[in-house]
Amino acid sequence: MKQVAAAAGVSVGTVSNVLNSPDKVAPATVDRVMAAIDELGFVRNDAARQLRAGRSRCIGLVVLDLGNPFFTDVARGAEASASERNLMVLSGSTDDNPDRERLYLDTFDEQRVYGLLVSPVGENLSKLETLQSRGTPVVLVDRDGTGTSFSSVAVDDVAGGAMAVRHLCEQGRRRIAYVGGPSSLRQVADRLRGARAAAAEFDATVDVIGTPELSVLAGRAAAAGIADRAPKDRPDAIFCANDLLALGVLQSLVMLGRSVVPDDIAVIGYDDIDFAASAVVSLSSVRQPSRDIGRAAVDLLDRAVADPAAPPQHVHFQPTLTVRASTS
Repeated sequence: MKQVAAAAGVSVGTVSNVLNSPDKVAPATVDRVMAAIDELGFVRNDAARQLRAGRSRCIGLVVLDLGNPFFTDVARGAEASASERNLMVLSGSTDDNPDRERLYLDTFDEQRVYGLLVSPVGENLSKLETLQSRGTPVVLVDRDGTGTSFSSVAVDDVAGGAMAVRHLCEQGRRRIAYVGGPSSLRQVADRLRGARAAAAEFDATVDVIGTPELSVLAGRAAAAGIADRAPKDRPDAIFCANDLLALGVLQSLVMLGRSVVPDDIAVIGYDDIDFAASAVVSLSSVRQPSRDIGRAAVDLLDRAVADPAAPPQHVHFQPTLTVRASTS
C-alpha cells in the first residue's frame, strides 16, 4: 500500500479509503490510485484487513439447490445488490442436507463473512441463532422468519398453493395430485396447505405424491406412477411444488403418451423459471419474484450490520399466476 501511495502521490490512508470506502474519495483521486494499483499489480491482503475490520467484504449465501434456476436468480439478485455496496457473494448448495448446511455455515463463519443469507433445510435454526449471537448477521431467504430473531424475505407460499389449485378448479378439475417433497421443507408444506384450502372451496380432492427431491427426475418418476394407474384412477390435474418437478411430469406424460396435457391432465408448477415458457407444452406456473428476493435479502443484511440492535424486519412478496398451455 505504501508503494501504491507513492506511485499515486497520495497518503496510505487515501489508498485504504479507495479500497474500502471509495465514495469518500474524489473520483479523480480514485482513478489515480486504481491506475497505480493496476500498474504495480497490487493485491490486497484481505486476511489482514479482516483482522482489523472484524469481517470480510463477502456475503455467504446458502441455498437448497443452486441447480434450481429459482435459486440461481435469487443469487443473481443478491449479487447485483451486493456489488452496489462493494461486496461479493459466495454461494453454496446444501442439497437439502443438514450436514452439508452445517459445513457451509462453519466455513463461512471461519471466513468472518459480512453476513449470511440462508434458505434453511429444516426447522432447527439453533446453529443460525448461535452465529447471530456471536455477531454474524443472518437473513432467512425464501423462508418467513416472523416469530424468530432473524430478518427474512419470503413469498406467501400458502397463498401461492391456493392460487394454483383454485386456477385448476376453475378449469373444472376436481381430482388433483400434489407432487412434492421432502415434506420437511417449509415451502413444500406451505404450498400443500394452500392447495388443500383451495380444494375445499370447490369440493375437490388432493392426492399427495411425495418425492425425495425437487428435481426433473423426481417429477418423471412421479408421473410414470400416475400414468401406470387405470384411467379412472388418474388425477385430472397435477400441481407440482416447483417447476423442475412439473417439467419432469410433462416430459414423462408426453413420452409415455398415455395422457394428453391439458385435455386429460392439466399441469401447473411453481416459481415460473425461464424454462417454463419453452417447455414442449408451455407450463402454467405460480411466479415468485426471485431476483427481487435476492436484492431485498442483501438490503436487510446491510441494515442488520448497520444496527445490530434493531428488531428483525420481514419482507413478504405476493406470488402471481402465469397461465400457459398446460392448464388452459
